[in-house]
Amino acid sequence: MIPALREVDEVQALYLAFLRALTEAGFRGDTSPSYASRTVLATDNSIYQVLPQAVIYPRDTGDLQLLAELADREEFHTVVLSPRGGGTGTNGQSLTDGLVVDLSRHMNRILEIDAEQRWVKVQAGVVKDQLNAALQPHGLFFAPELSTSDRATIGGMINTDASGQGSCVYGKTRDHVLELATVLLGGELWRSQPIDGETLQRASARGDRVGEAHRVCAAIARDKADLIARKFPQLNRCLTGYDLAHLGTGRDGEHFDLNSVLCGSEGSLGFVAEAKLRVLRIPKCVALVNLKYDHFRDALRDTESLMRAGPTSIETVDSKVLQLAMEDIVWTSVSEYFAGDKGRVKGINLVEYTAASEEELDLTLKQFTSGVDALLGQAGKSIGYSIARGHAEVDKIWAMRKRAVGLLGNVHGEKRPIPFVEDTCVPPEHLADFIGEFRAVLDEMGLDYGMFGHVDAGVLHVRPAIDMKDPAQAALIRPITDKVVALVQKYGGLLWGEHGKGVRAEYAPEFFGELYPELQRIKAAFDPRNQLNPGKVATPSIASGLLKIDAVPTRGERDRQIPAQVWDGYSEGVHCNGNGACFNWDPDSAMCPSYKATRERIHSPKGRASLMREWLRLLSNRGVDAAEASRKFREQSFFVGLPGRIKHSLARARGEYDFNHEVNAAMQGCLGCKSCTGQCPIKVDVPEFRAKFLELYYSRYLRPLRDYFVGALEFTMPQLARLPQLYNWPMKLAPVRRLLERGLGLVDSPMLARKRLTKSMSELGVPLASHACLDSLGPAQRERAVIIVQDAFTSYFDAEMVADLLHLLKRLDFFPLVAPFHANGKPLHVHGFLRQFERVALANSAMLKKLAESGIPLVGVDPSMTIVYRSEYRKVMGDQAPKVQLLQEWLAGHSQHLVQQRHRVRQTRFQLLPHCSEQTNARDSLGDWHSVFAALGLELTTERLGCCGMAGTYGHETAHKETSRAIFQQSWAPRLNGETDQLLASGFSCRCQAHRFAGIKLRHPLQGLLAQLHK
Repeated sequence: MIPALREVDEVQALYLAFLRALTEAGFRGDTSPSYASRTVLATDNSIYQVLPQAVIYPRDTGDLQLLAELADREEFHTVVLSPRGGGTGTNGQSLTDGLVVDLSRHMNRILEIDAEQRWVKVQAGVVKDQLNAALQPHGLFFAPELSTSDRATIGGMINTDASGQGSCVYGKTRDHVLELATVLLGGELWRSQPIDGETLQRASARGDRVGEAHRVCAAIARDKADLIARKFPQLNRCLTGYDLAHLGTGRDGEHFDLNSVLCGSEGSLGFVAEAKLRVLRIPKCVALVNLKYDHFRDALRDTESLMRAGPTSIETVDSKVLQLAMEDIVWTSVSEYFAGDKGRVKGINLVEYTAASEEELDLTLKQFTSGVDALLGQAGKSIGYSIARGHAEVDKIWAMRKRAVGLLGNVHGEKRPIPFVEDTCVPPEHLADFIGEFRAVLDEMGLDYGMFGHVDAGVLHVRPAIDMKDPAQAALIRPITDKVVALVQKYGGLLWGEHGKGVRAEYAPEFFGELYPELQRIKAAFDPRNQLNPGKVATPSIASGLLKIDAVPTRGERDRQIPAQVWDGYSEGVHCNGNGACFNWDPDSAMCPSYKATRERIHSPKGRASLMREWLRLLSNRGVDAAEASRKFREQSFFVGLPGRIKHSLARARGEYDFNHEVNAAMQGCLGCKSCTGQCPIKVDVPEFRAKFLELYYSRYLRPLRDYFVGALEFTMPQLARLPQLYNWPMKLAPVRRLLERGLGLVDSPMLARKRLTKSMSELGVPLASHACLDSLGPAQRERAVIIVQDAFTSYFDAEMVADLLHLLKRLDFFPLVAPFHANGKPLHVHGFLRQFERVALANSAMLKKLAESGIPLVGVDPSMTIVYRSEYRKVMGDQAPKVQLLQEWLAGHSQHLVQQRHRVRQTRFQLLPHCSEQTNARDSLGDWHSVFAALGLELTTERLGCCGMAGTYGHETAHKETSRAIFQQSWAPRLNGETDQLLASGFSCRCQAHRFAGIKLRHPLQGLLAQLHK
């Protein structure tokens, strides 16, 4: 495993001393010098990996002032700091080998909304979608629209002067900034806003850093006005970073806006703490025309004529991105707009129109589509189109477009599309020609690539597929970038269209020319010692150079240290590209509940994937093949290596440092809900590589008794259920509960069902599935027969629900049978007992496949336990895994039969609270629930929900109880505050959690159906 020693060098000692001084000065936030935290924040969504010395999480503006004041002390003049928000940058903007200052954990409050004046005040860590969710009830929104809007922070948007979809109408972030509260080096807090000449004179007269900054910037705006006008291209996107073009009106000095240089400065001038922003009215009516082309170049060339029709925005997507979307979870929601187009369509333009009324929108659409219809099918024009209307429908397609960033990383093989020349901007009328030459550069090098972007603004995101683990391929970064820079200059454009400069600031002197020294003057006025995010945008002097694109460490350099067989063995996590979809702010999104509850980056899929890659690298450097070590461990008996496990566990108890424990802490925080597997564009599967890690981790350390107890539950419950009172009665006693909590680390154990399922089966006349029974079925019975596959949790803890299910099926004229109980093995997999899980899976599969030979479908009861058959089982036995459907999937296939039963059902409305694994790993099955209820004449709406916080036994583990409660409070608790009679929950864990924390007993969907049947 990984060495237990940790040495502290001179540089680390300086930073640790800085953290101690910060704490002594009264810093209220959090600091983390742990290797795990540093590793997770060593990457963003770029190709680079730079290990920081520590991570700092300020609690408020006062903390930022303490931080900046301390960094200005002479003994800490070599300490460098870089602010970080969502960490989704594609150019390494927030990466540093100094201190990361993460403003997203605590400084994320919306401070004030003035709906009448249409402005809002926020802290820098507020997420863009979080802000718009708060503004929506007022009919307002913050306009700059990003593909990463569910995790990008306002501070990050300001620091990169972000824009995106609709920028031709709405502009960039700086166009909506009214005032910034910025903490400067030394601790001064300055609130900047547009000012007149007299106010500028007063500010310039100050003797501090504020005064110096105003004097320098005002002099540049006054003395270099003509040069600025010549150098800054007349583009929608302008030059990101120190935007001199909007600093002042020039020589008259009647207008001055320091925010123009702060917006886009990437934290190199100060820490943006708060912002006052202009917000706009939400357009009442919206439509999206989806134009389809049989050549991507036609989509690009058609843009100029489309823009003359005056749309709000035009976005484009090429065939590669479209194909990846078709294979993603997002396609379910948009497929109707692209039906029958698979294979033929090579590009699409998404043309958006907004209006104040439906009548106005109708007129605009009629004018636009009549022009499209007239040219339909002609050379270079669209071959067809569809129209989405209304915010709900249009947002579905924009969600698909937003996922393009992540989807491009989900290709097969080791060559993955990566960002390094991906946000070029040229005048829109030159875009098609520019892209033609761009593609020629990549084609000449034999590279695949994907493209998407904002064609109305002349911005196209191009990501060439390169395996950065291969030194020869990694070496292509320099020549490709140099050629693209030359192309951009040829067409009068920019290398940095919207994602900031970061490491690519190396090319700033080429674009700014004789203006670049003026940028250095600005940097020196704010940050004379180059302490704030050094090497980005500009440096204070020639002596402190800009970073070089091929001199900053890349992820590939570290990844290539992992042997190929190990890399392949942990493929579920190593391909994470850092797109940050798992940092999703929305509490009603199922993606990564552990991150949402803790705001700890290590407790996210990206964080755990980063730790896994580093763990594998460190093991490999010590000559340990993780895959081989796991294989050998599975072949050993329990007692082999036991003395070593005891020895290392004692060392752990003494507090000896070991990186393995940091990785283990991150893995233990995972709920195993599998939402990452369904929602991550790269399909990172944390539960799978977590199980592999735990298996190897416990080959070195002793397991807690809790793991053995949980792993054995499926095997002991059938015996305990014979006399449930012998289990339930002790569980109600306080001494027993304390013993379980302190000894095993388990709390709030559910009670075994009072009435055994076998007794209910006997009363209902439901047989146990056996070959003799199956062979005896007649044709009519066989046509309506179904075999219910038991799972330990519903059969023994919720047997009443299973009995109701059987009762309903019989009353609907089906013929249910119940498969003999066999352990499913999911608890074993969750806790890393992979050898035992494989044995259980093979034995259970053998039984189920024999039953399946009858031709009668197999159907599971609980979503989580049923999905195991199509995920973990398939990884053990591939296509030989038994096919076990979810209840609703099977019932939806009998819709005609259900329609015939409609007259027996009392009509009502229900709301479904879906299980998180069900909605992320079997998304189509939610539609099946709707089909089933509709066939019976019932109305069903599905609530959009996050995780309930239980996830098997996670919520019953003492260490996780409060996190489990926090997760429940975020999304589920608000849904249970009103009338709950019509609420249905498909997951066993979800129903347990609702009863545990809200005191509400929810029904399974089929129990709701049963209650509506006439007697």
